[in-house]
Amino acid sequence: MSDVSVGIFGATGPAGSGLAARLASVGIEVVIGSRDQGRAESVCQSIRDRWPDQDLPLKGAVNAEAAKADVIVIATPWDAAASTAGSVAEHLDGKVVISMANALAKVGNEFDALVPPRGSVAAHVQAEIPHACVAAAFHHLPARELANLAAPLDADVLVCSDHPKATAATIELVGRMPALRGLDAGSLANATAIEALTAVLLQLNVRYKTRAGIRITGVEL
Repeated sequence: MSDVSVGIFGATGPAGSGLAARLASVGIEVVIGSRDQGRAESVCQSIRDRWPDQDLPLKGAVNAEAAKADVIVIATPWDAAASTAGSVAEHLDGKVVISMANALAKVGNEFDALVPPRGSVAAHVQAEIPHACVAAAFHHLPARELANLAAPLDADVLVCSDHPKATAATIELVGRMPALRGLDAGSLANATAIEALTAVLLQLNVRYKTRAGIRITGVEL
């Protein structure tokens, strides 16, 4: 995957833009997609402006062009993830598509996990693009830390998919970023639990005023 390109939908949000910056910082070509190319280019420029000392390979494009990248990441709000993937479905056949959205609602001071159609956002995305190879990943990385290229992340990324190709490609992509480790967490059915766990991490962040991540003990690679 040395010359892989990654198209990101939803990079106007903190998690998507953070992932775009982090991937670009290790030399991966990132194409930020949007319905408006000018908006996509504006996101690219804002990332470059924050890290002017780095030559970040970022490019803005309309969604259909971004969908031509080798690997696709859906980082939109959860209720737009499946429809966004479906809008460019003709470009995604056989491709690895990574869903990183979490279905959450804030109720008072608590975060509640929602149960979207088919049990998880990732499963809903897979149903919308049945000829693509969907993986669920990147749910538990704090967006602010993901975007801070001055500090390495220290976390595991749990990866779920029904496609060995998608699991392997996602774990390899995770491994390109220092201090991150991708772990095969089983089939896409497990995305239900993985997405819901994000609500627990957010609650820990609020209670302890931190940015909690996931590190699995006892797994030696």
